[in-house]
Amino acid sequence: MRRKATAQWNGNLKEGKGSLTTDSTALDHTQYSFSTRFENGIGTNPEELLAAAHAGCFTMQLSAYLSESGFVPEELTTVSTIVFENGSIVRSELELKGKVPTITEAEFQTIAHKAKENCPVSKAFSFEKTLDAKLL
Repeated sequence: MRRKATAQWNGNLKEGKGSLTTDSTALDHTQYSFSTRFENGIGTNPEELLAAAHAGCFTMQLSAYLSESGFVPEELTTVSTIVFENGSIVRSELELKGKVPTITEAEFQTIAHKAKENCPVSKAFSFEKTLDAKLL
């Protein structure tokens, strides 16, 4: 499998702007700029896209591991916060809330941490990954 995205940029760093497009068109000339990355401008940025990738991948991996263990999740909600400090991405903080009937807290924690370590996006990240998992 191969997935593609295209970035287009015009101008210098601070006044310039660009757009991001994916083959699926989930992003279709989506705006990004200095303002969307370092301020509160409208559009996206690389860190937000990493957060979406990590939240999505982790949640799918967790669902797979839960299913393999005989559990059917009612709902899994994950927030990933990418922490950017001193010019480097230093951490992805995963916050999970899960409704999984018949699972114990210990089983939930074990399976959630296994998913954090083994989802393909986690494996691609060399920076720290944390997980705060709550069984509802």
